[in-house]
Amino acid sequence: MQPYVSSEQNLREFSLRAVLIGLVLAIVLGAANAYLGLKAGMTIAATYPAAVISMALIKLMKGTILEENMGRTVGSIGESVAAGAIFTIPAFVISGIWPKFFSLTNYFTSSAIMFVGGTLGIMFVALLRRVMVEDAELPYPESVAAAEIHKAGAKGGGGTKILFTAMGVGAVIQALVQVQLFASTWQWFVYFKENAFTLIGKGKAALAKGGLYLTAPGISPAYMGVGYIIGPKLGALNFAGGVMAWGLMVPLIIYFIAPYSMPADATMSDWYALSAAVWKFIVRPIAIGGMLMGASFTLFKMRKSLTTGLARSVSDVKKAAAGGHTVDRVNQDLPFSWVMGGILFAAVATFLITWQIFNVGFMVSIVAALVMIIVGFFFSAISGYLVGIMGSSNNPISGLTLSALVVTALVMVALGVKGNAGVAAVLGVAAIACVATAVAGEMLQDLKVGYILGGTPWRMEVGDILGVGLAAAVLFLPLMILHEGDIKKAAEAQIVQLEANHVSSVTHLDKTYSIAELRQLPADQKKVVMQLDAGFGSPNIPAPQAGLMAMLSRGIVEGKMAWPLIIVGMLMGLAFILMQVRSPMLVSVGMYLPLGTTFAIFLGGCVKGVVDMVAERKGLNAAQKVRVENSGVLVAAGLIAGEALVGLLFAGLTFFEVKYIIFANPPAVTFLVSLAILAGIAVYLVKLPMNNAGAADEPAPPSANF
Repeated sequence: MQPYVSSEQNLREFSLRAVLIGLVLAIVLGAANAYLGLKAGMTIAATYPAAVISMALIKLMKGTILEENMGRTVGSIGESVAAGAIFTIPAFVISGIWPKFFSLTNYFTSSAIMFVGGTLGIMFVALLRRVMVEDAELPYPESVAAAEIHKAGAKGGGGTKILFTAMGVGAVIQALVQVQLFASTWQWFVYFKENAFTLIGKGKAALAKGGLYLTAPGISPAYMGVGYIIGPKLGALNFAGGVMAWGLMVPLIIYFIAPYSMPADATMSDWYALSAAVWKFIVRPIAIGGMLMGASFTLFKMRKSLTTGLARSVSDVKKAAAGGHTVDRVNQDLPFSWVMGGILFAAVATFLITWQIFNVGFMVSIVAALVMIIVGFFFSAISGYLVGIMGSSNNPISGLTLSALVVTALVMVALGVKGNAGVAAVLGVAAIACVATAVAGEMLQDLKVGYILGGTPWRMEVGDILGVGLAAAVLFLPLMILHEGDIKKAAEAQIVQLEANHVSSVTHLDKTYSIAELRQLPADQKKVVMQLDAGFGSPNIPAPQAGLMAMLSRGIVEGKMAWPLIIVGMLMGLAFILMQVRSPMLVSVGMYLPLGTTFAIFLGGCVKGVVDMVAERKGLNAAQKVRVENSGVLVAAGLIAGEALVGLLFAGLTFFEVKYIIFANPPAVTFLVSLAILAGIAVYLVKLPMNNAGAADEPAPPSANF
């Protein structure tokens, strides 16, 4: 295949402006995906937004197409580092390894994990690139779309306008949610009394024998954007999990336990507390069992691809070690000696992390480093192979990470490792392998784009090393801001309630804290003393994959897993498989997430279904449908990015204890405004893509579906 820019041409490529634009995008898109992944358990592929933004900015500077390629390559790598980080690093908090999230040790540990994992993924890709990228059997659908977007650069301005406008819409709505100009969620309490169902609005007391909360869709442009991207079928599956959790399991369990656990004068708050406890400590472990079965089934369905990927990875290393005879620019990777040095660096760093930071034995640390290299290499090869077939959006990173964690945990147990040190070592090695796997898949996708456009591989690989380094240094901060900001917000709300009830102190473990002392406590200590359900693992920041990793690592290493509930969940997942449910994993994730989240995602999926239906009814041709699809994805991605960035901003204000205006309108007014906002987002997601369908005789643009 002849690249768009031939090997003989020497266009500007590795320029300062291209790298700087890429680095900024790496942080912005990485932080946005960290926010989205922690709250919704999903991330979006950054290749397409990074392509549109880098192309628009570099064209304004009269740059070259290879500079655009460099900016997109560096910019998209932050998302993969974030994906690896959010699946694992919060698990250190959820599992109790880090009682305090922020400390210099934890920061350097997290940054080291991200940098080592990212560097390892790039080194493995440098070994595998030539064979995998040039393989005609791997279509790389998203890479082809991104390359065609760069080629069609003259049309980039319209896409950029759509993206940034949607970011503004998402940002404004999220800002209004944060200042409580309208309700972000609306809850109804349903209680059972003498076989009758009664619906009560939020704020009224209920005396009953059983009850549950039902939640309206969260007012979230990001969640609706996610639903739009995954579509109505997958959105419905995700919401089905929420309905099963809150519409079946929680009320059924409460129906049987309430007569023995609730007083006759129980208030609405008491019922909510019981419902939340049942969901958190019974339903969620069942959901984790379902996620385990779903991940295993996903890997089983891919067994042929996985086997082929494993076999190819071994032969690819042999070919890479032998070296190639072609040294033209478009085939120049990092020198083999540099690659081996990078892998050795990752092994030594993993050894030092497990030995010095996680305090496991010398020989165990050596074995952990070897396990990490072996597991990381094979899963990186598998990740790249799957990306070549399906694109990075469909890459089962969580399933691969789960497999890496189970293998590591079993090895650690076999070596006699126990306690927090063993759990920490398992999580650390799995985290490095997870980041390596995510980065490898994204990097191979970007290298395929470069192969089509005529980019220089070693320059793209160096650019990604810079992107990984910056992302590793910075991404701990949005995680900390989200975690501690949520705790501080919950703590302040509880303190205000205590003051309203004329309570002057709180006692914890025989120590009494005044209200003033409570306000001065560090965030993580506030969470313990005030018994807050906030931060990582809470309804606001559920971090589902990290919660799964935490439970598995501690359960396997220390034997503390709630095996009966896990087994029930696995049997439930098996039932989904036997019923031929399209994605058992997604249903289980829906059970794990708050109902308002899955409801909003479902609503976004329904909107996408409406768009498809309207396109069919209007008789749009294939070219028009592609333009509608591209515009819709851009709008959805913009809504996600806009909400995520403003959400991080307000979390930062809370973290730094900066006061901002909070409105307090009557509940009925806020509820009606909330409905209007939801309707407005839905109309926006329908009308804007349809308005960009174009004329019937206009040529079809490249598909940007990711």
